[in-house]
Amino acid sequence: MPESPSKTGPETAGPGAAASPPSAEKTAARTEAPRVAAASLVGTTIEYYDFAVYGTASALVLGPAFFPSGNPTVSSLAAFLTFAAAFLSRPLGVVLFGTIGDRLGRRQALVASLLLMGVATVGVGLLPTYETAGLLAPVLLVTLRLLQGLSMGGEWGGAVLLAAEHAPPGRRALYASVPQAGPSLGFLLSSAVILPTLHIAGPDGFADWAWRIPFLLSTVLVVIGLWVRTTVSESPVFRDAAHRTAQAPAPAPESRFPLATLLKRHPGRLLLGTGAAIGGSAVYYLTIVYSLSYGPKQLGIPQNTMLTAASIGAAAGIAITLPVARLSDRIGRRPVMLTGAVGCVLWAVPMYASLSSRDAWLITGAYTVGLMLLALMFSPVAAFLPELFPARLRYSGASAAFILANTLGGGFAPLVATWLNSRWDSPLVLGFYTGGLCLLSLLCLLALPETRDHEFDT
Repeated sequence: MPESPSKTGPETAGPGAAASPPSAEKTAARTEAPRVAAASLVGTTIEYYDFAVYGTASALVLGPAFFPSGNPTVSSLAAFLTFAAAFLSRPLGVVLFGTIGDRLGRRQALVASLLLMGVATVGVGLLPTYETAGLLAPVLLVTLRLLQGLSMGGEWGGAVLLAAEHAPPGRRALYASVPQAGPSLGFLLSSAVILPTLHIAGPDGFADWAWRIPFLLSTVLVVIGLWVRTTVSESPVFRDAAHRTAQAPAPAPESRFPLATLLKRHPGRLLLGTGAAIGGSAVYYLTIVYSLSYGPKQLGIPQNTMLTAASIGAAAGIAITLPVARLSDRIGRRPVMLTGAVGCVLWAVPMYASLSSRDAWLITGAYTVGLMLLALMFSPVAAFLPELFPARLRYSGASAAFILANTLGGGFAPLVATWLNSRWDSPLVLGFYTGGLCLLSLLCLLALPETRDHEFDT
């Protein structure tokens, strides 16, 4: 006999009685999908603005300010090493925020990650330089970079999940791709702040004090982001999964640690998912971080030319993000991503070879094509990676795959590229390096199944 309604609510009913309330909640939540997607986009834009500001500043001024050396290559290596340091702490962020997101809720994890990123970024803007504080300055810089990385470890997975799990049927990739525009928008926003600041203060003024302005402006953005994120509802898929878990027998101890369970049950999916995203990470970070330093310092290309080329390319990638995602909802994730991977393999060498011309139009055109090809890989991956894992492991699984790809393919890319160019002084090296990682992504995609029709509620 069913339990009395007076004793049973949505959170305590048995499996049969509980079916209706979660379904009603799910329907209501999906009507909120556009607002949730927009809130996720605001958050990822702010997070990646903070990250892009540091990446651009490390390419322009942070080397001499925190790691003074008579050798410019050594200063650049040290600055890019601190850039890579944030990627080392990202896996820890996956463990921390993945556990929060899979056990307590997607929204709680996202609010905490955004707050942590804001504190760390503003802290960088307040740091004393090596000239003022000596060795304490780079130590504090690396510490704050580690906190930024910790935050980024939980940001991407939560943002795309909150959007995807609110999405109506047949439009999962479309809604999940909205926060995917955040990295490029964050870079454009950082350029919109850095370029006029650089112009007004001049190179000397920017290197002396004005580089702090973009970091300090993050305060305003984080306050806005926190307000937006606290106004959206929790994922209906997470609520349903939590409800079913509450009604099931007591879980085994391993289920209390999502990442440990993930490694035990889905190691192949995790490795292949990481490989599928690694090439895109390399294209993104070598284009919008490393080349901004390499072009001016090694090839004599004006700084504004490099920033403008990367900005126009990023804008073109944003413009096709939603159409590409919608296409992947119609024909599948793999065909679209495979097309992007093949394109990136073939275009990597010509794209970076354009730097040898030192021609602003040619570089801008090459970067625009390259970042549009990247969008073919990057837009559907927001739905593809979460669809590889079950609901109760999805935050940890998607985050771990994406963050490992970012760490291996993106975080260390500027460092590896700096070393490669110290051995072979040619932009062609960047093309072969990037093309090789995109080829790895192509092979991993071929080994993974199509996920478009995956049941997302399980």
